[in-house]
Amino acid sequence: MPRESVVQDREALAEIELYGELIIAASAEPEERLSADRIDEVLGTGRRSGPEREGG
Repeated sequence: MPRESVVQDREALAEIELYGELIIAASAEPEERLSADRIDEVLGTGRRSGPEREGG
């Protein structure tokens, strides 16, 4: 398997894992949608700022 394909496979698997984490969090959420803060928490990202955060 070419090296480029292996890297792409790792990236795809990491992305699938993140989607899975979001699905699990969404299914456990009593609200209809996950808040931006909750999404950041699930994905392990830093807090966002600016217009995209305020708009949801």
